Amino acid sequence: MTSHPDATRTSYDAVAADYAELLRDQLENKPLDRAMLAAFAEHVRAGGGGPVADLGCGPGRVTAHLEALGLDAFGIDLSPGMVAVARRDHPHLRFEVGSMTALDSIKDDALAGALAWYSTVHTPVDELPLFFAEFERILIPGGHLLLAFKVGDEHVHLAHAYGHDLDLEVHRFPPERVAELLRAAGFVEVARLVREAEAPEKTAQAFILARKPEAG
Repeated sequence: MTSHPDATRTSYDAVAADYAELLRDQLENKPLDRAMLAAFAEHVRAGGGGPVADLGCGPGRVTAHLEALGLDAFGIDLSPGMVAVARRDHPHLRFEVGSMTALDSIKDDALAGALAWYSTVHTPVDELPLFFAEFERILIPGGHLLLAFKVGDEHVHLAHAYGHDLDLEVHRFPPERVAELLRAAGFVEVARLVREAEAPEKTAQAFILARKPEAG
């Protein structure tokens, strides 16, 4: 059996082109999702701006949305196939292959903002501290983090989606548990939004905006 990062990478390599096409306009009909992205962007700009990483960027559609909101955004994804599609569709933006638990290309205290837009959903909740510690490391004091995830306390296995056979575990998280883990990683919660599911979603969706405290 492959580890979940290997299975996630292989699955997203397989679906990259079809995934990008199917989800290309997804944000257009999600005003609350866009509102959280806009709030994130405004907080980053109010703090003086700076580079922002879209972590687990997939085909780059949300990275491009962040740029349209006035941010200096770039993307990182585990899947080389997704990165190739992102570079094809958004050639003016920077995308690179990397793991969210080992962001070796990013120095300590380097980013004004970090986004994990449904990119932690293939990870069990007990492993989230590994992600959050790395997010805290790369953000400047006062930098902001926005998470989006599915609400629940269970996981499902996807064997087929986007027209392809897959091997993906999709985890749902209780918002209070995620908030607790963020606090343990040193973050201060700024805002939280939970909205009801919209077809074809199966569960409510959650968004947490958090800040790395200023030094001292």
